[in-house]
Amino acid sequence: MASKEGGEKSKGSQVTGDNKEKRRKESILDLSKYLEKSIRVKFAGGREAAGILKGYDPLLNLVLDNTTEFLRDPDDPYKLLDDTRALGLVVCRGTSVVLICPMDGMEAIPNPFINQEG
Repeated sequence: MASKEGGEKSKGSQVTGDNKEKRRKESILDLSKYLEKSIRVKFAGGREAAGILKGYDPLLNLVLDNTTEFLRDPDDPYKLLDDTRALGLVVCRGTSVVLICPMDGMEAIPNPFINQEG
């Protein structure tokens, strides 16, 4: 009797599972306007890279070509150095992507929260 109930529950979960599969997961971001354009990506842990967006999926897995990694200071992992490293064609896992921004129209500004008079 317990196995019969378990079977019925699994049937019910299959029906709800089918309904979830029918609804296609949509991405929050529309990256199609950035295809074949240069973007800069920041990752969890502080790494940064820039390259030409060749493809993506709803989970934000990215394919970048002509990718350059911006190297970090070994003493301060959140401080970028002037050094870079060429990586070429890269697949970036979407779960580690924190920020995506276009390279054109982006400029560095001074931190407004730090006293600039020093």
